[in-house]
Amino acid sequence: MNRYDKAFKEEAVRLSDEIGSKKAAEQLGVSYHTLQEWRKRRTLHGDGAHIGSGRAYASADKTAREIELEKEIVELRRANEILKDALGFFAKDRKR
Repeated sequence: MNRYDKAFKEEAVRLSDEIGSKKAAEQLGVSYHTLQEWRKRRTLHGDGAHIGSGRAYASADKTAREIELEKEIVELRRANEILKDALGFFAKDRKR
């Protein structure tokens, strides 16, 4: 499965506005249906559309910094869980 970055998707949608979806899809080497999905997402989500695969769309209220901080929180929580597990492992080892 191909993954395209935000800039590519935005440019593809702009091109499809200018020359039509079928021609743009052919020129860019993406399927017509994929391009149509990107156009639909732009309509639904505006500036928050096309932020990447597998991620929730940004609402108009969230800034890029808020999104970045939310990612950092998730990463830090994972790190804390790993550290807790490691602490438990070493604490058991010291009791022997």
